[in-house]
Amino acid sequence: ENKLIFVVNNKATKKEIKKAIEEMFDVEVVNINTFVNVNGEKRAYVKFSAKNPAIDIATRTGLM
Repeated sequence: ENKLIFVVNNKATKKEIKKAIEEMFDVEVVNINTFVNVNGEKRAYVKFSAKNPAIDIATRTGLM
């Protein structure tokens, strides 16, 4: 699905998250969905454009 999940600050807005991800990884973000779990932790589901595969971003961060 070309998505990654990030734990973000509870007060962060979708626009702030999008801007931070685009600047941090030099990629194009298509969509962001946020979710606050039962522990109060906010997660951002970030969908990247087709020209920026999520697997490449995960590799650059050391997750893969």
